[in-house]
Amino acid sequence: MKMKLGPKNCLYPMPTTLVGALVKGKPNYITIAHVGIMDSTSVSLGMNKNHYTNQGIRENKTFSVNIPSAKLVKETDFCGLTSGEDEDKAALFTTFYGTLKTAPMIKQCAINMECELIKTVDFPNHDIFIGRIAETYCDENVQTDGAVDFGKVQPMMFVMNDRSYWKIGGKIGKAWEIGKSLVNKKENRKISNIS
Repeated sequence: MKMKLGPKNCLYPMPTTLVGALVKGKPNYITIAHVGIMDSTSVSLGMNKNHYTNQGIRENKTFSVNIPSAKLVKETDFCGLTSGEDEDKAALFTTFYGTLKTAPMIKQCAINMECELIKTVDFPNHDIFIGRIAETYCDENVQTDGAVDFGKVQPMMFVMNDRSYWKIGGKIGKAWEIGKSLVNKKENRKISNIS
């Protein structure tokens, strides 16, 4: 039996990321799970308006999205518990910069995307930052045959309803492949209906 939950967003788990920005000339990182794919080279961030990091994104028009592995769970959680106004969160990591020069990235994260801000959408309590990915950096040891292997990355996932972090399991099938047997059956049904 289905139960009504009210208008509850159940698109979790979401990847937990560390978003980087220069704020007042210093690198700062914040934990953000409300990150979305706009298209193959653009991302969105849903960030509460009161976050310290927002002013750096607005000022420099750049930010980074860093994907921490599960082994960085304490540091990642810490970056979501504290404000860069009070704590030097960048001291936890080795910061590097790429082609944009103003989007700090975390060396300890296996994947880093540096982004140019292309649009800000004003929601009642949130800034929605939309960025175009200028470059993506990836550790060689988490790649298989030249592609990112998320089994090796071991990204952290976030679930809001019980406020917990999760790890992903293994592959369950190949996209645009596993369902082909159903496509063939549907085509066969069409043919047999015509005959």
